[in-house]
Amino acid sequence: MSDINLVATAEAPAAATGPRRSNRPGKPRSLAADAWYDLRRNKIFWVAGVLVALVVLMAVWPSLFTSADPRECVLGRAHRGADGKALLGYDFQGCNVYARTIYGARDSIVVGVFATLISGVLGLLFGLVAGYYGRWVDAVLSRFIDIVLGIPFLLAAIVLTQRLEGPTSTGLLAVTVTLGVLGWTTAARVMRSSVMSAKGQDYVSAARMLGAGPARIMLRHILPNAVAPFIVVLTILLGINIASEATLSYLGVGLQGDAISWGTAISDEGAYVRIHPGPLVWPSVFLGVTVLAFIMLGDAIRDAFDPKLR
Repeated sequence: MSDINLVATAEAPAAATGPRRSNRPGKPRSLAADAWYDLRRNKIFWVAGVLVALVVLMAVWPSLFTSADPRECVLGRAHRGADGKALLGYDFQGCNVYARTIYGARDSIVVGVFATLISGVLGLLFGLVAGYYGRWVDAVLSRFIDIVLGIPFLLAAIVLTQRLEGPTSTGLLAVTVTLGVLGWTTAARVMRSSVMSAKGQDYVSAARMLGAGPARIMLRHILPNAVAPFIVVLTILLGINIASEATLSYLGVGLQGDAISWGTAISDEGAYVRIHPGPLVWPSVFLGVTVLAFIMLGDAIRDAFDPKLR
């Protein structure tokens, strides 16, 4: 029997039962499919994903978790313990600690998400252009990244936030822009290194020989194959931005006025921690768990996309 007949005989049962499934063992998978295959079996990924989903749900739909008004404060019940209406007691102004903690997730998540988007856009542009063109373009952009990295983050954030805040604003826009403008350098470096590694591949040379322009090569060929490490960095950066917002709010230069966030709650209750630590502890716990969840999620995604760990 010839080789052609052997191949036809081996493939006959598969043809009789219909087309092969794309996830059949032994069939080549893409990098994203391999990463998802590993993530589904990673317990850390599922724990972090569930925590992140709960926090996002609190930010989008806080009334699902509590029906109390976070701005209803009565001084007569200041620092009271837990009761049927307040599961975590009351703060120094007589506000419901549980309600303010749940509603505090919204501003914290909003600042973290939009600051990360700003950093992502800046990091993508600088990293993609520097990595693709190289030479003097890479030298100029890399030196600019080094200059931004050399600026003390906390000092620059305090100065820039105070300059952007209006006299009657809550500081939400100022903090978001500040964290976004100051936090893009690491993402840009990761994107630059990924682009420099990808632009030397054969498919890029083939696209260039076929007459594809720089914009098409960068967006259609290099970016899809270099974006995985970039996404991992942004996932971790999201948790860092949430913690940075809390830090600025604690120092009194972050969210202000009627804004409700975990950072403002920690700042307000700092002076009463020895009298009644509960109103400070609970926002701190929610903040810590949220930041840890995003960092764990980023680590899990990084491990899944790293071929050295396979």
